[in-house]
Amino acid sequence: MPPEFQDRIFDRFSQADSSDRRSKGGTGLGLAICRSIVEAHGGRLAFTSEPGVRTEFYFELPLPAG
Repeated sequence: MPPEFQDRIFDRFSQADSSDRRSKGGTGLGLAICRSIVEAHGGRLAFTSEPGVRTEFYFELPLPAG
């Protein structure tokens, strides 16, 4: 993931490559929806990235009380 895109990765309709020539389609909503769901459960969605190598997404959820 390009470093200049990392600040907006979870924004709705954000795409690192919004050109007509990209190989994968999409609207840029998937990660925004995932983040909303995780946060609604009291959790956190985040990522680590090595530009040009890999990006790993992870989420953390609180343990249920009791």
